[in-house]
Amino acid sequence: MIFQLSYLVDNYIINGYLAIPNWVNCSTEIIYKYLNRRYPSAKLPMPKLLSFSFQNQIDQIESIKIPALLYCRGGIGNHGKVKMEWLEQFASHGYIVFAPTYRGNEGSQGRDEFGGSDRFDTIEAFHLLRTLPFIDKKQISIMGFSRGAINATQTAIAIPDTNKLILWSGVASLASIYKERVELRRMLKRVIGTSPQKELEPYHSRSPIMMTKQIHCPTLIIHGTNDHQVPFHHGEELFERLLQHKKDVSFHRYHSLDHHFPLPIHLLATQRMFAWINNNLSQFRV
Repeated sequence: MIFQLSYLVDNYIINGYLAIPNWVNCSTEIIYKYLNRRYPSAKLPMPKLLSFSFQNQIDQIESIKIPALLYCRGGIGNHGKVKMEWLEQFASHGYIVFAPTYRGNEGSQGRDEFGGSDRFDTIEAFHLLRTLPFIDKKQISIMGFSRGAINATQTAIAIPDTNKLILWSGVASLASIYKERVELRRMLKRVIGTSPQKELEPYHSRSPIMMTKQIHCPTLIIHGTNDHQVPFHHGEELFERLLQHKKDVSFHRYHSLDHHFPLPIHLLATQRMFAWINNNLSQFRV
């Protein structure tokens, strides 16, 4: 089942989606109770139940501990919204999945800065997960897709006891994206406030490849070799830089695939990702 909820960051109300495995019984009232405990004076709206499963719900959510995945969406605005089908797929692996929309997106207050102050939205989302008594606090991992790799990396660095970090089709260098994606230049200059030719620091500060020394959790890179939106060299260079710093890093390459994988391969890549998170990859056969 999937809930839409709101939480508080820097006095902004930020929207997000919380997916619960279908065999777990939960309600909007339970979610709201814990939101009010963390934000007692915020007057947040009641969460909404967006999808419901008719599967037999054998576990009461407040009587169990479940691992969690923080899913950092790609894109900006209406481009690259949180994918509901991904939430359902990830939750089917026995995880609670939380996906913030970031400030300025999908009804959230504030302004998206593409890895600027919006990083606090994902950092607070991680802290919110840790306050939920049904979350296994030692098993909270982060997955960032495309631009979400920026927010995911920033959050993993801000919270050193992050379990694992996954960067799927992820941006490694924002300055490279500015050079490679001509159609994004106007948006990047507007959102960041400058171009890398005029001021490189705001681009470097948002680039995971510049943060690799500070990453301390195991990291998985997933990338298609024919990615036209975030070229494959982003994954390759990030992998090499992490190896140079002697970090625990793995690379799942998908040959001839673009930014988004065909559904059968996407499901396979998701299975393989969770096998890696759960330390069961040796039993997985591609």
